[in-house]
Amino acid sequence: MPWLQVRLAITPEQAQTYEDALLEVGAVSVTFMDAEDQPIFEPDLGTTPLWSHTHLLALFEADTDANAVFAHLQLLTGADLPEHHAEVIADQDWERSWMDGFEPMRFGQRLWIVPSWHAAPEPDAVNLLLDPGLAFGTGTHPTTALCLEWLDGQALQDCSVIDFGCGSGILAIAALLLGAPHAVGTDIDIQAIEASRDNAQRNGIDPARFPLYLPEAMPQQPADVVVANILAGPLVALAPQITRLVKPGGRLALSGILAEQADEVRAAYADAFALDPTAEKDGWVRISGSRH
Repeated sequence: MPWLQVRLAITPEQAQTYEDALLEVGAVSVTFMDAEDQPIFEPDLGTTPLWSHTHLLALFEADTDANAVFAHLQLLTGADLPEHHAEVIADQDWERSWMDGFEPMRFGQRLWIVPSWHAAPEPDAVNLLLDPGLAFGTGTHPTTALCLEWLDGQALQDCSVIDFGCGSGILAIAALLLGAPHAVGTDIDIQAIEASRDNAQRNGIDPARFPLYLPEAMPQQPADVVVANILAGPLVALAPQITRLVKPGGRLALSGILAEQADEVRAAYADAFALDPTAEKDGWVRISGSRH
């Protein structure tokens, strides 16, 4: 069925007031959207930052009177409404719409990431079947792509792997499919652990080859290869811990780093690693190297 969509142009300070008011007058959903393509890269823990120019979108039943909604919002907030607009939009299968836009992607020479609902373009290639679910990591983001391309270029036979901040499990599962006998995944988000486990099962990975841990339960056994696709701040703060997880002579790949953050992250690892030239993609970088 169709829906009435109401759009308000708000500031972050107005967000809670208008979200509550819209729900009070009958909105069935409320969504915040960036109005000016303004990125938010590293929010503080425990915060939900909004863009300086935000659009608040609310859906109502199609027969809702938009003018009545706006009048009630004014009464509830006791203020003139910010810039606002209403339109009727057609219903659609939102999940199917998202799935249709997610196509197989190739990384390096051997590796394909294939949505679990899509046929593999090259059945004889290394095909990783992926359903990202609620966790980050599909291969579409430059940082994930940089790490996948790096893994495709590594000789992983007989190598143990740690995926530090595993998200959907995409990097560890890629390493296993590319020849690694064993990989450990860790993440602070239980949904990431669940998504990684589901994706490993989808790819026929024996759970014994891919144990998953919350950070406090993770064994501190060093590995031959460590990949950490998180954010620059944690990579710097956790540099001593991540370094200890790499065996002497082992290899490390770091991403989740903006180009302007590369020098700070490189400096945090330079003493312990012989670092490769920084690889860049769309303003994001990968830092890799071998431990002394």
